[in-house]
Amino acid sequence: MATIRTMEERDNSALAKIIRDIFIEFDAPLIGTVYDDPDTDRLYEVFQHPGCVYYLAEENGEVLGGCGLYPTKGLPEGCAELVKFYLSPAARGKGLGRILMEKAIAAAPGLGYKQIYLETFDQLATAVGMYEKAGFRKLDKPMGNSGHYNTTLWMIMEVK
Repeated sequence: MATIRTMEERDNSALAKIIRDIFIEFDAPLIGTVYDDPDTDRLYEVFQHPGCVYYLAEENGEVLGGCGLYPTKGLPEGCAELVKFYLSPAARGKGLGRILMEKAIAAAPGLGYKQIYLETFDQLATAVGMYEKAGFRKLDKPMGNSGHYNTTLWMIMEVK
């Protein structure tokens, strides 16, 4: 059974590897995405700022993936981005993604957020379906300034 916890510094390299492996697996763009973002190697440090939270799934000491909220520059007041939401192949199909996403969404009001925005790729169709079931709706263009200019799909939801 997997454990859900907040990220620790020791998780940086395992999570960066999961993220980059998924980009290769799904043939997603490697430039202008989280793949080539230097912050991907130091996510623990990134999420130590106010208004941030990152949840991680772990089983038998192995990091399986994670999901976080981050106040991305340029987003409207009261809006955070659902970020770095990736699961290793071994973790998929077990409901862990839904659990991680719901935990991040549930944390939003306590952090002062009324909306959650996300950026993703058409290649991640299973995730997009999960986002839609959770209440995200598609947007015509990106919001904020994540620096990830090669994403192809943008979504937003109102936090209840």
